[in-house]
Amino acid sequence: MIPQSFIQDLLNRLDIVEVINRYVPLKKAGANYQACCPFHQEKSPSFTVSPTKQFYHCFGCGAHGSAIGFVMEYQGLGFVEAVQQLAQHAGMTVPETRELRGAEQEKSGRQASLTALLEQAAQYYRQQLKQAPVAVNYLKGRGLTGEIAKRFEIGYAPDGWQNLQAVFADYAQAGLVEAGLVIEGEGKRYDRFRDRIMFPIRNQKGAVIGFGGRVLGQGEPKYLNSPETPVFSKGRELYGLPQAREGIRRTGRVLVVEGYMDVVALAQMGVDYAVATLGTATTAENAARLLRLTDRVVFCFDGDAAGRRAAWRALENSLAQLKDGKRVDFLLLPQGEDPDSYVRQFGADAFETLLEETALPLSTFWLQELRARVDMATQEGRAELVTLAAPLLRNVAAPALGAMMRRQLAQAVGLEMHELAPLLGEPAVTPMEAAAPMRSGGGRGRRAPSLVRNLLRVVLAEPSLASRLEPATLKSAVAPAPELQALLLVVEFVARQGGAVSMAVLLEGLRGHPLEPVLQAVAADVLELGDGYSANEDLDGALKQLQAVAARQRIDVLRRKPLAELSALERQELQQLLLQRHELPADAGHKE
Repeated sequence: MIPQSFIQDLLNRLDIVEVINRYVPLKKAGANYQACCPFHQEKSPSFTVSPTKQFYHCFGCGAHGSAIGFVMEYQGLGFVEAVQQLAQHAGMTVPETRELRGAEQEKSGRQASLTALLEQAAQYYRQQLKQAPVAVNYLKGRGLTGEIAKRFEIGYAPDGWQNLQAVFADYAQAGLVEAGLVIEGEGKRYDRFRDRIMFPIRNQKGAVIGFGGRVLGQGEPKYLNSPETPVFSKGRELYGLPQAREGIRRTGRVLVVEGYMDVVALAQMGVDYAVATLGTATTAENAARLLRLTDRVVFCFDGDAAGRRAAWRALENSLAQLKDGKRVDFLLLPQGEDPDSYVRQFGADAFETLLEETALPLSTFWLQELRARVDMATQEGRAELVTLAAPLLRNVAAPALGAMMRRQLAQAVGLEMHELAPLLGEPAVTPMEAAAPMRSGGGRGRRAPSLVRNLLRVVLAEPSLASRLEPATLKSAVAPAPELQALLLVVEFVARQGGAVSMAVLLEGLRGHPLEPVLQAVAADVLELGDGYSANEDLDGALKQLQAVAARQRIDVLRRKPLAELSALERQELQQLLLQRHELPADAGHKE
């Protein structure tokens, strides 16, 4: 691996404005620089680059990162390749370059070899479709034309155990098994796909990385996918994305369905912005990619129990990817219908009318589904609703939407906001705070940040201040939440680095960590801070709030004890805390 110290030195030597300006012309905008985002279509610039933080963020699509991250994203390079390119420009030599390059070249060569085998198999399957009347008639019976079959490169895997032996001279080569084309076991070797309609799956670079095979007739399994391979990960890829890109850009939305035939049938009828998950539930990575592509994602599933389960999993995995200004909707079709059957029976116009008039926003769907699981006529049922909703609300990454969903829940169960907060595992807010207006200046309509989010924002803006935070105090004073975990992670990382790191170095050092999305979301807040922002002053205020939270919790602990059981020292401590409480800010500790 490239040493972290080298990454830190490289980022300290680079100027992110200079790096990005080589690819995208930047214009000065106050303390930062701006441009139209190179990663999505937009008319007004929302792509912001901070020279002080050495970080970029697009407030439209959510793209973000350091100079290394930008080069990776813009040029489609791996981490090592991007570091090597930037190091060369900076006149630096990457440690262990020879070994790293050898490993990268070996990996890249292996992947290229596997995609070449998959491409060869895809060509064979397309040729076989022309010679298989049964398969052609099946597709025609599903309403598909030759033109749409060509667009999606649909093929056919003939019946038989070793048809690919006629395609590959060395049928015994290990690559065929590694690519998922051939199965090997008990001394036997045979084709994975037999007597199936074949749907090649291409990645964003256009390479074939796997297949989905639909059985002809009533066989099981109905759909058979390629296994996980060095080039194919079901949870990372989406079927039909290369074909849907233009439709997504034109309509400003993407439709997510469950099956290959759904995607193809919709495209046949003119609904050309649909993609499908690959035999798994929608993953967080799927959701993040989709929300990068467009501002509106519509999950469209069958209206049966399985479809509702799929929709719910999609909701759960979208919460942490949400951003204010993005929209996630859910369309559950009438019983007995799927997108394929519905669009063939009623047409594209009827389907899109159904989508516009029936699709439910995430903020409506989540509560509707939870209410159906409890007895809302009883207090016990409404209490259960709060319990079910709490972990979901903690995962909502969009601040404004999260606040509105909390208010929505409070109204549903008949509680005030200050009563609901502690039931969600959050410190209580006062009635005055609960009714406080959204801030308007520079905050894009969000509430003032919570205590932990504010602390996280401070240490990202000025990482050296992390040394003033005591992990033990944080853990004892505030409720566990992803933002607290992220804050503790930052404190630990800065301590390991000796305190002298920039935000870009910090975020690059934590690349790939499960809490990275939380850090990136708060990093976007940092870029919105004005020129007069003082991290030291912000931290002083936050520490006073933290002190107030700890004091209030200690008071609660002591008050829960019968007076007769309090020791003399505990009585004295309680008296001092009650006196101090009047000297602390009235709103302290209530916003987490």
